[in-house]
Amino acid sequence: MSAQPLLSIRDLSVAFTQGGAESLAVDHVSFDIAKGETLALVGESGSGKSVSALSVLKLLPYPSASHPSGEIRFDGKDLMALGEKDLRRVRGNKITMIFQEPMTSLNPLHTIEQQIVEVLSLHQGMRDEQARARTLELLNEVGIREPEKRLGAYPHQLSGGQRQRVMIAMALANEPELLIADEPTTALDVTVQAQILELLARLKQKNGMSMLFITHDLGIVRKIADRVCVMTKGKIVETGPTKEIFDNPQHEYTRHLLAAEPKGKPPAPDPDARPVMIGEQVKVWFPIKQGFFRKVVDHVKAVDGIDVTVRAGQTLGVVGESGSGKTTLGLALARMISSKGEIRFDGRDIDKLSFNAMRPLRRELQIVFQDPYGSLSPRMSVAEIIEEGLRIHEPKLGADARDGRVVDALNEVGLDPATRFRYPHEFSGGQRQRIAIARAMVLNPKFVMLDEPTSALDMSVQAQVVDLLRGLQARHDLAYLFISHDLKVVRALANDVIVMRNGRIVEAGPADQIFGNPQTDYTRALISAAFRIETAPSGAVNE
Repeated sequence: MSAQPLLSIRDLSVAFTQGGAESLAVDHVSFDIAKGETLALVGESGSGKSVSALSVLKLLPYPSASHPSGEIRFDGKDLMALGEKDLRRVRGNKITMIFQEPMTSLNPLHTIEQQIVEVLSLHQGMRDEQARARTLELLNEVGIREPEKRLGAYPHQLSGGQRQRVMIAMALANEPELLIADEPTTALDVTVQAQILELLARLKQKNGMSMLFITHDLGIVRKIADRVCVMTKGKIVETGPTKEIFDNPQHEYTRHLLAAEPKGKPPAPDPDARPVMIGEQVKVWFPIKQGFFRKVVDHVKAVDGIDVTVRAGQTLGVVGESGSGKTTLGLALARMISSKGEIRFDGRDIDKLSFNAMRPLRRELQIVFQDPYGSLSPRMSVAEIIEEGLRIHEPKLGADARDGRVVDALNEVGLDPATRFRYPHEFSGGQRQRIAIARAMVLNPKFVMLDEPTSALDMSVQAQVVDLLRGLQARHDLAYLFISHDLKVVRALANDVIVMRNGRIVEAGPADQIFGNPQTDYTRALISAAFRIETAPSGAVNE
């Protein structure tokens, strides 16, 4: 590695001003990244990791954000002194960034091909066939199956993991000198997570690329980082080589992070518990149309004949790779998308009910979506977001009673009720997910579809949320459909598990049986990728 750092940050502070009050989000942070080095910035939600990274390319919401102190030098140039025109030459070319929430980073009006080709055209001057060929190559590299069929897809037609992989392809298109990766594997299942880490490590070695890797997953840090900076409350409290940090952490907060992971066991399985949600031969097929008359020539069989039962006080875990049909199954059961097959909720057939006929049942049938930023209105305060369901389903509640319910919900998910008058953009990704959970729980539902509810959370908050969900379930006899690629969280929460692949169930049974004695090669591969963490030498990835 070069003695001259590629990126040098000195005494960086970031302050946010709102209503005349100023709060310090980053407090005199300093670190270097050498050429060819990967530095991991780790810490809990709200610690200042992403704010520090966004400062490098001046992507913070100025002028409400300011820098009371600090210097950022890239390849000898002072980035804070550059104007917007000069910064554009750095952004996307020399420094690129993968954002945490791909749905809000991708243009919903453009196809995947258009968005990647735009990057190649703008920065490399590629046109037509050359750009298309490079786009296919990039999609292949990041693990998109049958990329030719995905070129014309829009972001909403892809799973969360697939959208994140498209973002990674766009970021890597110009082979940057520095890649800032803000939770790049958050939305990915464990097997694809390993592929992406291997891909990033390979490209880093091939191009001499440096990385600033932001994550709350310490297992990933161990695999990919050369050095680690641990952040809390806007300050770096410990810095050192990865092996040294893991083997001999010096700061109490670092030891706290290393010890944090979801613990405990789900409630005892009860096969006699009352069925709340039953699906029989559920199918969701999306037509593929071609030609001038848009003739149906084939179908994408997202869910292909699945039987499920979710019981009161029990949790059914749904696991599988991105694009396996997990979320589509949940949306079909919740009657958010059209499907075929029988669906019964709390003893009532709902598979043929219209949207209006389903409305009275929405209070009892709630969803926590995967992408909290995309599911929370940016124009509503947290209090307004959480109380919206109460206004619709409990219109006789007075303002004080509604506010009391909002306060209780925020307390349950571990957020300060005093923040309820702020807006979603003022919270970290993990805090936004907790707001989404509070919005669902405030109505005291019977059935909750949890679509990756902990994917954006750091490890210690994951454990808190699992404990919270477990407590709510025991107190209210809730039935959970828990969709996740994080098998550690599934093991801590689910009684029963179904493993999905390509729209079908490849294995199903009690959680202890699935995790202790998997019967299929696919299930064994998922479990192996999730629970076998090997320490990789500097700059390499072992899996």
